Amino acid sequence: MPIDFNIDAGIAVITINRPEARNAIDRETALAVETAVRQIDSQKDIRVGVITGAGSHFCAGMDLKAFLRGEVVRLPGTGFAGVTQASCSKPLIAAVEGYALAGGFEIALACDMVVAAQGSQFGLSEVKRGLVANAGGLVRLPRQLPAKIANELVLVGDMHPAARLATHGLVNVVTSDGLALEGAMELARKIAANGPLAVAVSRRVLSESLEWPVEELFDRQNAITAAVFASADAKEGAQAFAEKRRPVWRGE
Repeated sequence: MPIDFNIDAGIAVITINRPEARNAIDRETALAVETAVRQIDSQKDIRVGVITGAGSHFCAGMDLKAFLRGEVVRLPGTGFAGVTQASCSKPLIAAVEGYALAGGFEIALACDMVVAAQGSQFGLSEVKRGLVANAGGLVRLPRQLPAKIANELVLVGDMHPAARLATHGLVNVVTSDGLALEGAMELARKIAANGPLAVAVSRRVLSESLEWPVEELFDRQNAITAAVFASADAKEGAQAFAEKRRPVWRGE
């Protein structure tokens, strides 16, 4: 199978399983990831998704051999690897070991958070192959990094360690080598313990508000978040706090 997909305690883990190709993406893998992301989005008991790679690497991008065979790995509506343009209401966390290059880096950019091992390397190397990073690198990087740093990563195409990207806020947590997935799971468990409706609505506002006019920020935010304050989960959260117990969320 091109991926492994496991669900436990509200956390779904997608593992790209092509270690012999540094988890590069061919069409079969892209379709499998797309299916898994859709399941994360639609299945109510899944609260958080984690994306990682089998073996010692996250993802080396597009499988160039598959590209030469004419395989299409950018899927309609969901983008490269079935994830870079996918619509998912649940948070996604990238757990990165080894290489996250080209499209692999763009998969990480599409996630809400990144946990990376200290020995991992990130790079948008497309220009070195006469290609462009149009699976998210060109449009997401300048929104997630200072402009000069984004320009360097895109136009030079070199690799950079997780520690450097962490200093600019692109990596949330740097772990020891071999512990990126464990670090991502720790974050995922904390998110999964929170109110699912509150998480989904908060995530939506965080994303959409970047494009809102300043004078409309609070009106648009309030229109989206009002339902949270009237929800059963809000009442349960307050009641659980008062009773000094863990809340039992309904997601409504």
